[in-house]
Amino acid sequence: MTTTLSEKQLQQAQEVSGAMQAQIARAVVGQKETVHQVLVALFAGGHVLIEGVPGLGKTLLVRALAKTFGGSYARIQFTPDLMPADVTGHTLYDQRAGAFTTRKGPVFTQLLLADEINRAPAKTQAALLEVMQEGQVTIEGMSHVLAPPFMVLATQNPIEQEGTYALPEAQLDRFLLKVRIDYPPLEEELAMIKRVTTSQVGEKLNVEQVGSLIQPEHVVALQTLAAAVAMDDAVHDYVVRIVRATRTWTGVAAGAGPRGGIALVRAARARALMEGRAFATPDDVKQMALPALRHRVTPAPELEIEGHTSDTLVKALLEKVQAPRA
Repeated sequence: MTTTLSEKQLQQAQEVSGAMQAQIARAVVGQKETVHQVLVALFAGGHVLIEGVPGLGKTLLVRALAKTFGGSYARIQFTPDLMPADVTGHTLYDQRAGAFTTRKGPVFTQLLLADEINRAPAKTQAALLEVMQEGQVTIEGMSHVLAPPFMVLATQNPIEQEGTYALPEAQLDRFLLKVRIDYPPLEEELAMIKRVTTSQVGEKLNVEQVGSLIQPEHVVALQTLAAAVAMDDAVHDYVVRIVRATRTWTGVAAGAGPRGGIALVRAARARALMEGRAFATPDDVKQMALPALRHRVTPAPELEIEGHTSDTLVKALLEKVQAPRA
């Protein structure tokens, strides 16, 4: 059964998207592309891996995003000694009550910031797998469903690799998008420094000026609308040709699986909704291909030595795979 989106729904979705970006900009200076891609993931109901050096506003972005829809927020600082129970929670015996009680972990929230996720061992990273895929947590055999919307925003430092554990392919594949956040240009960095240091003591992250626009249930409604955005068979075919090309492209050691195509479709639909359209276009696919596929494509070792990255491979591939014409 297909749902037809009305003009009113499309207009409201576009207005909400623009207003959320404007509110986040009150706390986060610049980084418009990063903010836009994170919102695409939220509208698509997916998770985001944010890669960037420390101090670029990743935590501030998550807190500002949570405030725009009145959602709950939690942060986990991943470290080598972090245990799975520190993430999901555990049961303990309450002597006063004479019974076991469940102490819920920080994953019981709506926006979860998994800071420096690659610093924790694989067992702890795996504790997030069920949460990210199923939206539920199992503690001592009991399943606990998380209140929607639930979104994991994980960060990792691309430079400092000492004492880190590479994310396994199975977990990387759970992230809808991988977003790269880079140093801001001169004007934005100047504006950021002036804003943060004016009449403010210390380095406290300030999101007081960010307004709450909608409620969590409205985000769930927007996710339902994004899933109802139409996509022509020719655009579906374009997505599949792009994903399949990653598996045979010269210099690619490992390409994207079917989940890569699913992620690309979901992201393209969410982007179309944010633009106020009831249908996704090849341009939506092209714009979201890099963040949707860069963590699913592994360059061959000889190309990595020459300085090629998954980004350069995906960009080259997009130039060669022919998009459908209207």
